[in-house]
Amino acid sequence: MERRLHARDESLRNTLPFEWGLEHLDISDTGASPKDQLQHFTDAAIRESQEFFLPRPATSSDFDFDGHWLRFESPIRSKFPENNTVSGRFFTSGNDKTAVIISPHWNAQADAYIALCRALNRAGVSALRLGLPYHDQRTAAGHTRADQMVSSNIGLTIQAIRQEVQDVRRAADWLVLRGFKRIAVAGTSIGSCISWLTFVHDRRFTAGAFNLVSSYFGDVVWRGLTTSHIRRGLETAQLSAEDTRNAWLAISPKVYTHLLKGDTRPMMMISARYDLTFLPDLAQILFDDCKALDIDFRKVLLRCGHYTIGRTPFKYIDGYHLLRFLSAIR
Repeated sequence: MERRLHARDESLRNTLPFEWGLEHLDISDTGASPKDQLQHFTDAAIRESQEFFLPRPATSSDFDFDGHWLRFESPIRSKFPENNTVSGRFFTSGNDKTAVIISPHWNAQADAYIALCRALNRAGVSALRLGLPYHDQRTAAGHTRADQMVSSNIGLTIQAIRQEVQDVRRAADWLVLRGFKRIAVAGTSIGSCISWLTFVHDRRFTAGAFNLVSSYFGDVVWRGLTTSHIRRGLETAQLSAEDTRNAWLAISPKVYTHLLKGDTRPMMMISARYDLTFLPDLAQILFDDCKALDIDFRKVLLRCGHYTIGRTPFKYIDGYHLLRFLSAIR
């Protein structure tokens, strides 16, 4: 079933040419090889991750809200003008104390997660469904899918993930300015990775729900069914699995797990037993790391895969766990 569902969109997937993409990271040419320059950048980003994922300070004038849609300029400027204006649909419960910022999965349709937002409203929790880079109104000109968010352009992918982490934190600034006291973060698939990176680096978030988790970003791309076309692009440059893991270490959840040691904020991680994209052994690495560090979290294992989690009955089971966890943060 997973492979059949994946094959439906095979003709829509684009493989961008392999590029190191150092220009997207503002890396100055030092004369070293692109691989070595990227390694130096990665080491610094991990070492200084608090600054790497931190947006510049915000004021109320940075935001435009019409009662339904929130818009603001992304703290990170990409080379694609359409991508630099963030938009999010806000669902208010009438409770101005508790809210959840939701990061969708890669190539999610614009109406995805709306049902979850409305269910949260009924539970007394407001929800902000935030659009990912290169999605919806942020889609790059000439593209119908979010080809730039995850691609065989190494630097562009790093920039996109870093951009969304900062966008989520900027959205939290808006909620704080509106008086919200409890803000949770929730995400699915790549949105889960983004939510994890955000949660780890921002203590304002009082809870985190990570729906479909993994440990190494590069391993997901190299081994995952959904990104098999991107692996082909990487292989044209003769990158190995190890090269790919190292290239994307700065946006890998595992690298930052130690920052949660002693953290008592509620966390829930969901994994699918038959996931061919976020493979269970990659999720287990994250579980084991948290256990080794005595980090308390709720673990949910669903008997489905990455694609079938969006189908009946699993979408309702998954939604039940998310709603039950997030509604308890009030």
